[in-house]
Amino acid sequence: MNLLLENKINQALSKIFKQLDLDDKFAFVKVSDRPDLSDFQCNGALALAKIAHKNPREIGTMIAAELQKCDFCESISVDGPGFINLKLKNEVIAQNADKMADDERLGCGVVENPHKVVLDYGGPNVAKTMHVGHLRSGVIGESVRRIEKFVGNDVIGDVHLGDWGTPMGQILSEIIHQDGNLDKVTSYDIAQITDFYKRANIRCKEDEAARENARIITAKLQDGNPEYRKAWEYLRSESVKAVKENYAQLDVNFDLWWGESDAHQACQEIVKIAREKGISEKDEGAEIIRLEESNKPKPPIIMVKSDGAFGYQLTDIATIKMRVDDLNAQEIVYFTDSRQTLHFEQIFEATQKLGIAPDVKLQHIVFGTVNGADGKPFKTRDGGVMDLKTLIDMSKEKVRQSLPKPNEVEGYGEAEIEKLTQQIAIAAIKFQDLKNTIASGYVFELDDFAKFEGKTGPYIQYAIARINSMLRKAQANGTKCGAIVLQAPEERTLALKLAQVHNVVMRAHTDKEPSIIAEYTHNLAQTFSTFYNACPVMNAETPQLVGSRLKLSKLTRDVLKLMLYLLGIEAPEVMLKAENKD
Repeated sequence: MNLLLENKINQALSKIFKQLDLDDKFAFVKVSDRPDLSDFQCNGALALAKIAHKNPREIGTMIAAELQKCDFCESISVDGPGFINLKLKNEVIAQNADKMADDERLGCGVVENPHKVVLDYGGPNVAKTMHVGHLRSGVIGESVRRIEKFVGNDVIGDVHLGDWGTPMGQILSEIIHQDGNLDKVTSYDIAQITDFYKRANIRCKEDEAARENARIITAKLQDGNPEYRKAWEYLRSESVKAVKENYAQLDVNFDLWWGESDAHQACQEIVKIAREKGISEKDEGAEIIRLEESNKPKPPIIMVKSDGAFGYQLTDIATIKMRVDDLNAQEIVYFTDSRQTLHFEQIFEATQKLGIAPDVKLQHIVFGTVNGADGKPFKTRDGGVMDLKTLIDMSKEKVRQSLPKPNEVEGYGEAEIEKLTQQIAIAAIKFQDLKNTIASGYVFELDDFAKFEGKTGPYIQYAIARINSMLRKAQANGTKCGAIVLQAPEERTLALKLAQVHNVVMRAHTDKEPSIIAEYTHNLAQTFSTFYNACPVMNAETPQLVGSRLKLSKLTRDVLKLMLYLLGIEAPEVMLKAENKD
């Protein structure tokens, strides 16, 4: 059920436009730019005037005159060159809020044509410790996954592990270089495996023979060499175990744990299709697909390298084929940083040439970097890339400083305080990320991000906890929610803000932009704070007003919780402070 107030107005406008023989594609309103003057505004008269070569104010006045006959507006005016301003009756807004409160989806609708969406986010490499650079992909992807599911799409989240390319050959080569063979490989943990990778990377950069040996091992691994496959399987499983621990901390979830290796068979099929379509060619021993270079230079797709191993780009093309053939994907969305832009331009063009994903929407969403105070990618004090686990641990320690010690508050022992620490720290990390537009980078502010005030995740959590406390007290004394009535301007403003929730969710879905939800959530929490300070709830003048404000408060709590859920953030029932044990 979509309880968006705009719909009620738009339906009336559409009818009026048709009566006046006006194009009803302009029959819609938006939230007013001047909330002090009106609730909504319609700017359709301006566009219509250009088409009809008439005065826009004249057209606006005609439309406003018909709108006066409707029963939902308190006032209607035409300002400037033809802006139609509408202020709704309080009872209309109140009735809408009542319906939202009684609706399990809080007035949010679903998409008209649900479809299968595959989201590719995460992308960690096997044998490498996850670092801060992996934060945004997981956090953004998880939020988009939840939004897409909520609006009714069939969604599959895939981590897409980097587990099959040259780095695997480099690691196996380095282990053999140091140990003489692969007999000890199953005794190594993720820290040791990562160390092998670092050494391999350095040696292969400095030594051509080492690079060549790594290439040969990679080709043999991909060709099924049993010794290399057995060692690779262990390295992969240990890496995946560590990756899952990091993502579990962040509450980032995946439906599939496919890797590049899973596309090996499909890679062979892509090579066959390219040959049959006559779009592949030999070039210096490699097999390639040339791409259009009319607008800018675009390197070819290297399908099969001169040593016989499959190219990195081919695995992504093959994975698209698998997602279409095996998962019935109708839309595939990738989340990476800007360094992958050319890569996805290449594979999307090659996919089109191959004809393996007809009528499938392919989208690459680029996100900015997580930076330190100097504006450069966030690093450790010694200048190294910060591990993701270290970042999470730092955040949790920062939160612990603001919480009471275990057993200082009745009912909150070590386990309860640790759970609350985790919930607040992850909320702080995720909200600091998601309040920024995906495309922009941001500065990771350890000192500010965990505060209980300002534009932070804990501020939203605290707003929810405060309402929870009020609802518990109401339940204890038998006070119940009642029909919503709007008297004070702060009540009206809050109810109007709540009515925007469907529009906010749909915009976030359409734009694949969680920051739209984060911005709305913070604004809603602020709006509630203003209402709470101006309008006593439990001590309101009449029982009717108590019930009304209690219901408005509960609706706000429910919408805030939903918004946090869509951002991938938990809402604790209670929030504690070291200096104020609420």
